Amino acid sequence: MMDKTMENRLYGAFLSSAGVSVDSRRIEPGAMFFALRGNNFDGNRFAAAALEAGAAWAVVARDSGIPDGGRYIVVDDTLEALQALARRHRSGFRIPVIGLTGTNGKTTTKELLYAVLSARYRVTATAGNLNNHIGVPLTLLRITGDTEIAVIEMGANHPGEIAALTAIALPDYGLITNVGKAHLEGFGSFEGVRRAKGELYDYLQRTGDTAFLNADDPDLCAMASQRPDLRTVRYGVEAAGARILPVTSEEPYLRLEMPEGITVSTHLIGSYNAANVMAAVCVGRYFGVPPEAAAAAVGAYVPSNLRSQLERTTRNLLVLDTYNANPSSMKASLDNFALSQFSNKVLILGEMLELGQDSVQEHCRVMETAAAMRECVRAIFVGGEFLKAAEAAPGTAADGRFTFCRDVEEARRILEEAPLSGCTVLLKGSNAVRLPLLKDTL
Repeated sequence: MMDKTMENRLYGAFLSSAGVSVDSRRIEPGAMFFALRGNNFDGNRFAAAALEAGAAWAVVARDSGIPDGGRYIVVDDTLEALQALARRHRSGFRIPVIGLTGTNGKTTTKELLYAVLSARYRVTATAGNLNNHIGVPLTLLRITGDTEIAVIEMGANHPGEIAALTAIALPDYGLITNVGKAHLEGFGSFEGVRRAKGELYDYLQRTGDTAFLNADDPDLCAMASQRPDLRTVRYGVEAAGARILPVTSEEPYLRLEMPEGITVSTHLIGSYNAANVMAAVCVGRYFGVPPEAAAAAVGAYVPSNLRSQLERTTRNLLVLDTYNANPSSMKASLDNFALSQFSNKVLILGEMLELGQDSVQEHCRVMETAAAMRECVRAIFVGGEFLKAAEAAPGTAADGRFTFCRDVEEARRILEEAPLSGCTVLLKGSNAVRLPLLKDTL
């Protein structure tokens, strides 16, 4: 743990700086550069370049051989120093800080919270999906005297990570979007996911703070009930008496009719986003944002991050959900696509990663779901995990509508040889599969 003298020195340097950077290639004049290390890089090698590029300070590791003094600040561990600085900075503000985690929907919910709360407050929120042990501190360090509410997204793929992030962010409020099968290699099992995400509830129960709870979600309700001292504010489609309106080709986006008679129109695809919308409306109401203003803010939000996007090309209508994939988000996308009233449905599905020993079984389930979708005219499965599943379940894989590709380049060649036209195409898969590269062939 960092001693108080060094923490004070770091914070004094931070207050005199123009912000924090961890990338020597993108230095703002007057910034404070932290020389972080990774598996394939060592930021200490670029500390001098950062100072030459205009950084006011460079925080470097003691074992780097760089002497302390001048514009160099030497610490035992630069990541620990960054995190300690962020905690110190966050501790100086008496504003609501909302910690947000979950298996699916974190970033979309964070964006919706930001949109709704911004109708009344000046909000600092996680940029993009910078939600890990580096991104969370960087977000906290963007809080200024003008900030009135902060929304901090927290991701994890191993037990203990959410606990560590809450110890840095010190949230007053928390929200878990859901728990599902993801990062099973790191969490070990679905129960491991529940325990890991539940670390946010553990923190809030310990501090006497409040969780926003999706009362429609039995897993989250069970997790909350296991923590009887946890204070909750409940939301949900059913819990609030809201109604999801039918999706048609004329009205393809998610719409919700609220009990007040207000219709919330979105630019999001998929009924699975209804809980995310209800979370934003609930949090907004809790902090005094009128339902009409919340509905307008949600309606004005247009996703641009390959999550729940609808895009029309010259030949087809694309449903883009390619930022990431796991069994629970894949099932939600497929179920929603099956219920939609689009015609000539085509699936282009990328493999799901980090599933460990459950991988073949989970990919077989995806194939089975696709096979049961009778209105689907074609399905293209991309990635080695789907090839393994096809070998494990040859009967399902023999469906005449199915094509299996080793990678996105092979899928591109197939689509160029037999172009799609007049179809509605769902693209869903892990980001590493690079399905967006197929857009120009569709």
